[in-house]
Amino acid sequence: MNKELPINEQIKADTMMVIGPNGEQMGQKKLDDALTLARYAGLDLVLMNDNGNMAVAKIMDYNKYRYERQKKLKEQQKKQRETNKEVKEYRLSTTIDVHDFDTRVRNAKDYLVKGHRIKAFIRFKGRQMARPELGKEVLLRFAEALEEVSAIEAQPKLEGRQMFMLLAPNKNK
Repeated sequence: MNKELPINEQIKADTMMVIGPNGEQMGQKKLDDALTLARYAGLDLVLMNDNGNMAVAKIMDYNKYRYERQKKLKEQQKKQRETNKEVKEYRLSTTIDVHDFDTRVRNAKDYLVKGHRIKAFIRFKGRQMARPELGKEVLLRFAEALEEVSAIEAQPKLEGRQMFMLLAPNKNK
């Protein structure tokens, strides 16, 4: 949207192919003649294409054109946001308290309902590495608490000092 098209007196080309307000071709015109036609119609002369051997200008309401272009751009961005769902991360621990666990479950449920995926992970510290099954238990309990809105995409897996699991939202809403 940062690229504005040259209009009226901003146009540098001497001659151009002119397209009328209803899309009809008006032929090659000099800049002064094209500006006169645009003023007579009460519209703007907008340089649509300057590269190539012949510049192309169109007689139109430029503010309306810009408004509609912005509207299309916003709509495209909205659709793109809907398709680009994020992966939200939740860090748990083997010694997590009940209320902390419930809070994370509640927040994760909100994100899953919105269509985001969840990555729950546990980072083991020190002696906790001796009992990775405790971490797996916590992750499976997390998945079980969210099973009405999600499905396990990747089972709990240990990589180094970290165990993680992926949850995806249910398709049948």
